[in-house]
Amino acid sequence: MDSFELNKIIAAILMVALLIIGIGKLSNVIFHVEKPKIPGYSVEVQQATTLDTVTSSETTEKKIDIAALISLGDLATGEKVFKKCAACHSIVKGGKNNIGPALYNVVGRQVGVVDDYKYSKALSGYGKEWTFEELNGYLLKPAKWIKGTKMAFAGLRKEKDRASVILYLNQNSDNPKPLP
Repeated sequence: MDSFELNKIIAAILMVALLIIGIGKLSNVIFHVEKPKIPGYSVEVQQATTLDTVTSSETTEKKIDIAALISLGDLATGEKVFKKCAACHSIVKGGKNNIGPALYNVVGRQVGVVDDYKYSKALSGYGKEWTFEELNGYLLKPAKWIKGTKMAFAGLRKEKDRASVILYLNQNSDNPKPLP
């Protein structure tokens, strides 16, 4: 192959590249589209829940009928769903802390008081006890319920799953709390 044929091949490749670039630029001029200032679409979603809105002095919190919620749960489902939690928490009497604190006797206990576990500042300074309502809110979305917690669990969205886990946690206690 002589240099003349090589020059023709290189020229053909360059012409195709220039033609593609030129057609792209020309189509942008002919079919000009203005980009929106804010990309994306706003989608309004109406959520169907059993929650009533209550205004508190600090924030707007959602109040739930805990008795109705607890009635949705059962222990067998709670034990099954708790397997997600068992990767980080133990539930047996005298169980040791893992990545998360031991949860035996957790219902009715102060938040962040297990002696040999290092809690985040958010949990150790929370100052409440683990009631059915607190557990429900925390299990729904831990990072949103107590901002600054180091628990990375996404939460349990299904009400039946949360109710079942709360029943299971309550059952795994020396003195289970009476159900509401």
